[in-house]
Amino acid sequence: MNERGPRRLSQAISEGDGISVLVEVSAPEAARAAARQGADGVVVRRAAPTAREATDLPIVWCADDPAAADAAGADAYLVVAARYGDDWERLAADHALTLELGLDCLVEVRDEEELEAVLERVDPEILLLAGTPPDPDAAVLDHVLELLPDVPAGKLAVAHLAAASREDVEALERAGVDAVVVDTTDVRSLVGDEPPAV
Repeated sequence: MNERGPRRLSQAISEGDGISVLVEVSAPEAARAAARQGADGVVVRRAAPTAREATDLPIVWCADDPAAADAAGADAYLVVAARYGDDWERLAADHALTLELGLDCLVEVRDEEELEAVLERVDPEILLLAGTPPDPDAAVLDHVLELLPDVPAGKLAVAHLAAASREDVEALERAGVDAVVVDTTDVRSLVGDEPPAV
């Protein structure tokens, strides 16, 4: 298994051919299955200390805090802007701590206002575009694509589209999205028949 290295997630996203697929997993076997099917990384939403033992793919840690992510051997930590309310100092502190620990930091934003507020206070390299569209009849894909033009040049844009189809992934790739977070056990249907060469 490969040793964890600094900035592995951002490298995987920016250096790969086409859009990267990151898969939400809840168990070690799911992480192994995602790797076998061609995923570029895994997303762990609940504390899973054995995640690093299960895969050498980059791990995005969404539980606890940046120190817990580092201790678990993760490669990146997710800062969810909505969890901080108006406590921008705490968000900036967690963003800074994540980078000090040598981890990539993804900052999740749900709408244009949140994106603007985050960009005024921190300088995230990776933005996760997520959330429910303001219009309940609107598609999540359309909501993400509406947020994308507000992402400054030079930033990595990751879309959260849990139930993405192959067509959705292709649409995101055409729009210039760098990676997509999905929740599926059939990764191969999103990345094609053959996993990419490693």
